[in-house]
Amino acid sequence: MPRLKRIAKGNIVYHVLNRANGRLRIFKKRRDFEAFEEILAEGAERLGMRICGYCIMSNHWHLVLWPRRDGDLSEFMKWVTVTHSHRWHTAHGTVGVGHLYQGRFKSFPVESSRYYLTLMRYVEANALRAGVVERSADWPWSSLAIRMGQEKAVVLSKGPMELPKRWVKLVDKAVDIADGDRELVETCIKRGRPMGEKEWMIRMAARLGLEATLRPRGRPRKGV
Repeated sequence: MPRLKRIAKGNIVYHVLNRANGRLRIFKKRRDFEAFEEILAEGAERLGMRICGYCIMSNHWHLVLWPRRDGDLSEFMKWVTVTHSHRWHTAHGTVGVGHLYQGRFKSFPVESSRYYLTLMRYVEANALRAGVVERSADWPWSSLAIRMGQEKAVVLSKGPMELPKRWVKLVDKAVDIADGDRELVETCIKRGRPMGEKEWMIRMAARLGLEATLRPRGRPRKGV
């Protein structure tokens, strides 16, 4: 069965995720991370993409993007993944040896409200949640590092709403066991479900052809 064409409207914030093929560790040394950041920056300048946040891990990455026009998200992601695959294989001497990524990227739209802040906290706390640093701000390959004053190729967008004060402490709190934000975001990642208030989710799902992501999984019980 052919895949349905992805509908990506402009002026909506999206979370985007992709993983390396076979969960291969494709970011090993400093230059691997820097090269991907340079690609993000180049793609953003070429295509006018607004990058609100990101985190690059050893075998996957998270992006928070705010495209301006319909179709910009898919165009940007195609350019980024194709360019990164080509440059990575060239740099590592593996041209012609399989795919770099496991498939096309996963994404979901998020409401520009407290849900946007929830998503930003989740993304920028990724390294802390994985246990590779003691504080989110210690991971150099994320948008939080830029907010802490590190100079990077990537230029961040201010986003649809301002981040609150004491942001770094709020990001670290995103890993709390009692915090339900992680479960919420990961459900949206798995299902491609819009993240926001119920009415917004229903409206956005209809607009983007994502109605199936709101339905319970599995077959309905007989007699119901």
